Amino acid sequence: MSSQAKPSSAIQVAELRRMREAGEKIVALTCYDASFAYLEDRAGVDVVLVGDSLGMVIQGRNSTTAVTVTDIAYHSRLVAPFLQRAFLVSDLPFLSFATRERALDASQRLMQEGGAKMVKLEGGREQADIVEYLSVRGVPVCAHLGLQPQLIHKMGAFKVQGREDAAAEAMVRDAKILEEAGADLMVLECIPSSLGKRITEQAHIPVIGIGAGPDVSGQILVLQDILNISPMVTLGHKPRFVKNYMEGAPDIEGAIRAYVQEVRSGKYPAPEHCFQ
Repeated sequence: MSSQAKPSSAIQVAELRRMREAGEKIVALTCYDASFAYLEDRAGVDVVLVGDSLGMVIQGRNSTTAVTVTDIAYHSRLVAPFLQRAFLVSDLPFLSFATRERALDASQRLMQEGGAKMVKLEGGREQADIVEYLSVRGVPVCAHLGLQPQLIHKMGAFKVQGREDAAAEAMVRDAKILEEAGADLMVLECIPSSLGKRITEQAHIPVIGIGAGPDVSGQILVLQDILNISPMVTLGHKPRFVKNYMEGAPDIEGAIRAYVQEVRSGKYPAPEHCFQ
């Protein structure tokens, strides 16, 4: 066993599936550097996401669309060595998966250069071909439905998705299609709790929610949001699903541990963090 090898307790896809089947809530959190990676891993976070949210909370941009594969690979490379247990997922940024070839090249970089164990991409059934193409070549894929931040310039605003019956039905179908195409994990963002529950009950893979209600397999938030230091939160644009875990915490690690404990126990999300 080399000095760089992870211990046998390191989480893999099979363990995430076991947690889902056992009804154990999966705790996920974004991360972009070594210091926070160390704290998150020590605090018991199961899944760490190097998300293109770094464009907003690290780079100070007003959207995620300017983030590049090089950016994600760089930040993944900072995070990966400090995760002894947590499972590392890295975002495929805007248009990096526009074709099969680009998706495969970007995934190769994130896994080989960045140390990612899985890549995440936004989009519904239109991405099924890409998901299948990556999956059969050994790339674990996390799908992302609901609010898709990479489409902000097309949507015009961040808003709850799937409230209308037709949109909800389409999302249910998309989730099934993406799972059948080979997705190993799924993120649902900013959707009604009832829809999050419905998709999770029909899925055979873990479903992680962010503003998707309490009945999903686990929860994910942006690290800077739970620490109350992200630009959107400090400027008064706090999403409904965000909770400030620095309030009452002795330190940053204590805040992360409080988040982990509340997700595991089901205390988070509370009704005030959910959409109807």
